[in-house]
Amino acid sequence: MKKIVLTALISSGLTALLMTAAAPPTMKTKLENKKVRISEMLYSPGQPRTPYIRPTDQVIVFLDDAKYERKDSKTGAIEIRERKSGDVLWHDKGEDAPQLTAQGKAYRTIVVEMK
Repeated sequence: MKKIVLTALISSGLTALLMTAAAPPTMKTKLENKKVRISEMLYSPGQPRTPYIRPTDQVIVFLDDAKYERKDSKTGAIEIRERKSGDVLWHDKGEDAPQLTAQGKAYRTIVVEMK
């Protein structure tokens, strides 16, 4: 009986861990008005962000140190990039937002979208 309970606990724990690790990038809107939307993004390891065309000018602020794979949607070229907590990026409206996949650990960003 102890083996069955132990096996069930281990199985449940591994399932929960894998589901957490495979969670898609999540977005929580922190502020939105007619001029700006500010969102917090959480990137989980191994789960790619879907590429898209940026609908607005954007400022990206890294809240955590980050290591991620960047896959160019046009060429398919892959590179590993690293950012430090506090790093800031600018992206123009209409720019290609490539597929990104967190490597190793989750990280968060703040996305400021100008309307």
